[in-house]
Amino acid sequence: MNTGVKITAYAAALAATFGAAYGVGTGVGPVEEPRTAGHGEHAAAPAPSKSAAADGHAGHEEGAAADTPGAAADTPGGLQISEGGYTLAMETPVPAAGRSILTFSIKDSAGRKVTAFTTEHGKELHFIVASRDLNTFRHLHPVKAADGTWSVAADLPAAGGYKAFADFKPAAPGARNVTLGVDLSVPGAYAPKPLPAVAPTATVDGYQVRLGGTLNPGKAGELRLTVTKAGKPVTDLEPYLGAYGHLVALRDGDLAYLHVHPNEGGPGPDVSFTATAPSAGTYRLFLDFQHEGTVRTAAFTVTAGATGAGSTAAGKAPVPAAGEATHDAGDHAHG
Repeated sequence: MNTGVKITAYAAALAATFGAAYGVGTGVGPVEEPRTAGHGEHAAAPAPSKSAAADGHAGHEEGAAADTPGAAADTPGGLQISEGGYTLAMETPVPAAGRSILTFSIKDSAGRKVTAFTTEHGKELHFIVASRDLNTFRHLHPVKAADGTWSVAADLPAAGGYKAFADFKPAAPGARNVTLGVDLSVPGAYAPKPLPAVAPTATVDGYQVRLGGTLNPGKAGELRLTVTKAGKPVTDLEPYLGAYGHLVALRDGDLAYLHVHPNEGGPGPDVSFTATAPSAGTYRLFLDFQHEGTVRTAAFTVTAGATGAGSTAAGKAPVPAAGEATHDAGDHAHG
């Protein structure tokens, strides 16, 4: 997987790219595959191990272009449709608004569809779709046909520009993790929404998630997300794809992509990540967590390297501003 700067393993965890002031925005739906008890593999998933290294989360550098042979170390993740001999071939680049079936394949340098992938974090391939204004986010898990064609249902609520990311590791000898990105266009009248404001708390389905920690560009530090419900800490988070929390960060403007997993820890209420903001900029951060059989997404706007209100002197972490928001209603269709 890739991001604007190479992310390295840190204290048996993975590093993320986003910054020091924290915020949440409106209009972000939950993960496209809400889980209910007894609904397939996620409800029965085994508990994640205590450390990222032990459960396979530290075997590669999430978001680093160097994971792909021949890729430049500083190539941002998800900004290229082709990289390292692999291409994301989208068969439905113009889906309709609403629920659509997206079809695609990963092709090798000879133009053949890739059929063999390595399972990473419980899946052979992770598929993310986000709107260009970063108000819509979908974490999907497509199904692969025998010929290497993938398909998945996605709810794209409005017309406009979207970006799809395929996050995978081919099974070929010596292959490394790859994140490819492609633009999607949903026809119709388009009214982009502003980027949600900075705030340290998100509210989704009655859960409150607070984002804390002290981070600056170029300095590793801990991000800590604390999950509560009705004012009480949630201490029985459930494993989702082998972890108690999954984090995706997308950079505002170019939608550079990063997918990370938590540090060592138990099932709540805290889920922590080691993160480095490599440069100033604004990012959207999406935390997936599972409780009582359902996966939910808490979303934050993050500004790295801010000055003035909400920040301190250079070299120190900004102070989060107050605020909270909710997610889109009705986005509970399975992906």
